[in-house]
Amino acid sequence: MPLGEILEITWLSLVVSGSAAILALLFGLPSAVLIYLKQFPGKKLLIALLNTGMGLPPVVVGLLVAILLWRTGPLGFLGLMYTPAAMVLAQFIIALPLVTGLSLAALQQVDPQVMLQARALGANSWQMVVVLLKESRMGQLAAIITAFGGVVSEVGAVMMVGGNLKGYTRVLTTAIVQETRMGNFRQAVYLGLILLALSFAINWFLTSLQQKGADRWKGPRWK
Repeated sequence: MPLGEILEITWLSLVVSGSAAILALLFGLPSAVLIYLKQFPGKKLLIALLNTGMGLPPVVVGLLVAILLWRTGPLGFLGLMYTPAAMVLAQFIIALPLVTGLSLAALQQVDPQVMLQARALGANSWQMVVVLLKESRMGQLAAIITAFGGVVSEVGAVMMVGGNLKGYTRVLTTAIVQETRMGNFRQAVYLGLILLALSFAINWFLTSLQQKGADRWKGPRWK
């Protein structure tokens, strides 16, 4: 496989999975805050559904997105089937419950005394939300790390809605599957190593941000 094609596949993997993770953060974090702050009928049921969604089988997500985007489907007129946009949509659906559920869990771990102190100091609703997010930021980063790791290594959904088209929708995971089917195990191993390196680089960056926040809360070390 030419180097240019490998770089193209790697870049598309990063763009698709990164876009899905960012979209999941933009939608999932505000949803988690609302669920945490509001009391409404069916809240426990919604949280249970979120926790269930964290284990959604990617092939099932791919099937649902394919039904929606197929020519005869409800969104078939958009012409998104077998495009990178369809792949982003499928991975977004996979990542959204992960970000929302883990963000909500992080918010629930915030010490209630911190919020009471902020309220006592005259913080308004928006300032309370800011305090809440700051106190749970390490958990929010963990949610992003988990979501990105889940989608960048996913193959079933992107294969179904992307079609693994050379030069258009082929990403690292689908390329690995294809090379393995063709018996090109050495090429598949090389692509697998690139996928691991890409995942490690992104997670190392996010983990570094997370641990910087954690170090601020460390007390004096025992000698």
